[in-house]
This record gives sequence, structure tokens and C-alpha cells, in this order.
Amino acid sequence: KWHRSVPGLSERFELFICRKEVCNAYTELNDPVVQREMFRLQTKDKAAGDDEAMFVDENFCTALEYGLPPTAGWGLGVDRLTMFLTDSNNIKEVLFFPAMKPDEGGPAEQSGPGANPGEKETNS
Repeated sequence: KWHRSVPGLSERFELFICRKEVCNAYTELNDPVVQREMFRLQTKDKAAGDDEAMFVDENFCTALEYGLPPTAGWGLGVDRLTMFLTDSNNIKEVLFFPAMKPDEGGPAEQSGPGANPGEKETNS
């Protein structure tokens, strides 16, 4: 959302601690006319191949027409906070999910028996 009193700015901030982003905060767009126009612009982007562009969400725009008070949001990344608390430099060091962690072994380790759980082992 644009800034209330300073043209060309948006109302948002990011909290950094020791050069690490910990929190992202912003105000929400709650004007149904502007939101509908933004959706329309995104449908053009979607038609041009942008996979992340949204469709026109009429239900959302109708809800905005009924009234949404000024709204803000912020997100505190637990993973980023953990990075700060553990003095880690890479987010992959603190991720819980193994699939998201860096691969310790190279391709040679991954091609041995049992590397593909759905594959039957053959003796040749």
C-alpha cells in the first residue's frame, strides 16, 4: 500500500539485527477499487506468462467493499530468529526439514543401492 502522506513511498519496514533480516512488516491495501485494478493488471501479466500473477478475486474485492479497517501485518521468521540466536550465516543451517538442507554427499553417494526407495535392487 502507498504511504498516507509521502507520495512515492510505501508503508513497510524490515527489522534487521546484526545484518540479518528478522521481521518484515507492511500495511495492507484495503481499497476495493484499487485492489480490483491491481488484479486486472496481474491478469495481463498472467496471460504474458507470469506464473505468480493472480486472477481477479471478485469475492475478495466484494469483501473489501463491505469495509476493511486499516490493516497491517508483520512476519517474524522463526528460522531467521534461530539464525540470529545460533549465530548462523546460512538459513539452511537451521532448517528442520532435511530436504531443504544442503546435500552433504555428492552424486556418487546418491547413486548407490537404496538411493531411490521405489527402485528394486537388481543383481547383475
